[in-house]
Amino acid sequence: MNIHGLLANLESRWAKAAVALASNTDDNSARIDMIDYESAMFITSIEDSVATGVGTLKVEQNDDDSDTGMAAITGATATKTCVVNDDINGQLLIVEVRNPSKRYIQGVRTSATANIAFGSVIVLLKPRIFPSVQGATVAASTYVSD
Repeated sequence: MNIHGLLANLESRWAKAAVALASNTDDNSARIDMIDYESAMFITSIEDSVATGVGTLKVEQNDDDSDTGMAAITGATATKTCVVNDDINGQLLIVEVRNPSKRYIQGVRTSATANIAFGSVIVLLKPRIFPSVQGATVAASTYVSD
């Protein structure tokens, strides 16, 4: 059994589709139940950007599996501002939360001031028990050590 590779130590999940260019995006990812996980890393890309546009990825938490009542986790925010058209295209926003105080968490992508387009949201989860098992959103995976 492989215990050295990332596939054995992290679970990967697709959590939300890409979002089109807009200056008023407020888009929540799928909620993650953290009962069996120690840490979650939310990752999204900036696909297109217009000068002065602000792209943000933050993580919220809740005791219940519901968007109602979700509250931002202090410090769990990654923000980037576009200075010149397209200067932040292809860059990532990444937020990791370890041992949140509430059971359920979600990523939230927002844009403001000018247009930002986001790629999909991917979540990497560190389980409390190893090896990890890839979830239903992973079509196939393989590990090679050469």
